[in-house]
Amino acid sequence: MNNILKKFDIDYLLVNSTNKYLVEYSSLSENARYSLTGFSGSTGDALITEDKIYLFVDGRYHTQADNEVKDGVVVVKLQLGQKQDEEIRKLINPNGVLGIVSKKVSQSRLESFSGYKIKLLDIDPINDFTETHESIPQKAFNPVEYKPNATFISNLEEVSYLTGLRDFSKDNTSKIWSKLFIDNEKRILFKDDKSCDEFLSSFEKELIVDKSSINAHDYALIKKPVHKLSEVKFMKSKKTEEEIEAYKKAFARTDKAVYAIRDFIENNDNLSEFDIAEQLKKEFKKYGAKSLSFNSIVAINNNSALAHYSKNSKNVILKDGDLVLIDCGAYYESGLATDITRVFVKGNPSELQKRVYTTVLKAFLTCFNNAESLETGFEIDTLAHSILDNSIEGFKFNHGLGHGIGINVHEAPPNLSQNDIAKTKIQNGMCFTIEPGLYNKEYFGVRLENSCYKKDDKVFSFTNMCYENKLIDYSLLTSQEIKWLKEFNVK
Repeated sequence: MNNILKKFDIDYLLVNSTNKYLVEYSSLSENARYSLTGFSGSTGDALITEDKIYLFVDGRYHTQADNEVKDGVVVVKLQLGQKQDEEIRKLINPNGVLGIVSKKVSQSRLESFSGYKIKLLDIDPINDFTETHESIPQKAFNPVEYKPNATFISNLEEVSYLTGLRDFSKDNTSKIWSKLFIDNEKRILFKDDKSCDEFLSSFEKELIVDKSSINAHDYALIKKPVHKLSEVKFMKSKKTEEEIEAYKKAFARTDKAVYAIRDFIENNDNLSEFDIAEQLKKEFKKYGAKSLSFNSIVAINNNSALAHYSKNSKNVILKDGDLVLIDCGAYYESGLATDITRVFVKGNPSELQKRVYTTVLKAFLTCFNNAESLETGFEIDTLAHSILDNSIEGFKFNHGLGHGIGINVHEAPPNLSQNDIAKTKIQNGMCFTIEPGLYNKEYFGVRLENSCYKKDDKVFSFTNMCYENKLIDYSLLTSQEIKWLKEFNVK
């Protein structure tokens, strides 16, 4: 690694997990951080110094990172409230030169390193590969009426939202792969880097951009950039009645697929995680899915303690008494991502399994039924922690309670966590998950996730997918919680 630093005349290199579009889920083939460290999680960057490689991961990935990283990589385990870039800055000498790939960092993130010596790199020293594919846009909704002053939009979900177009030609996404210029007279979709670069370089007037979503390469080409937080980001967070209805239909089919996989598990023996994941994919396709929202998580026993486990092993077999956690979702013709997590047990559960499951269920029921009286996701997340923190010795709730959903399976706003974005008020039309969990890497993890929406100042669940009666210890539920539970199927 020291050879790379010398070649580019830098003292440090920031290695990102994203691609030139700054998407959350870039494929591993173009993920430089994965190439460097071997860690396959969706988020978390790395820093190369003269003598070490540091990988930064949040609580969802602590154990997974330990299991996956290459020899010599130091895993920095961020705790709740710790911010990745603050920890990165602590490792950098302000007199040293930090190399950053211009196409793989947002302008706002770049500016957060103000005071440090930065060298922008035109190529990625670790992995400069970019996937190409034939884009096949399809109309899902009518274009959104929006006529701002001259604006450049590079966030793919925002482009897809404004145009009403979807593209299902790549797995785990419905986004169209284009950047957009829009003003009160016209719209221009850029389908390649060359045409986009030429337009930005030649545009002489003021051009509105959101520094949080434009990469530093594009920003540097603009002669008169005007920073403004994206209006579209908030527009698309409040779903229309048409979008809500499309979501209801999508979740009805998602529920059928999950019910089917529950029956498959009950009626078959010697199933591996891989077997279950493959069957689940078939069930989603059977009910009309264009693709999965993300690669399904099928995690048996202690693998379920990894909040974003991604292996789906052929060698881990479900046996009597084993728990299996399934986190999954799909895209249908609307191009809106569904997301649900359920936990099943093969045979009879143990008392510990029942206690953990029921405690997580209590947290969901309480948060869901109090969500409409709490204004922000920050408050709902705080309520979840008041129930789950220190509830069962050795088990931890170490991630945010939920996230917005839409064209991308993770959107913000809304957000349910202890982050600042979660202090944004949850408004009518917003769609989000409530997904409390408890995890112990020596035993197992339980997460129960429902996707919800707010309408007429009330919160509703898109899914009525059942909870497992044999995993519920009713003696731990209050009479109010039992009453709430009756609103959902229990089998």
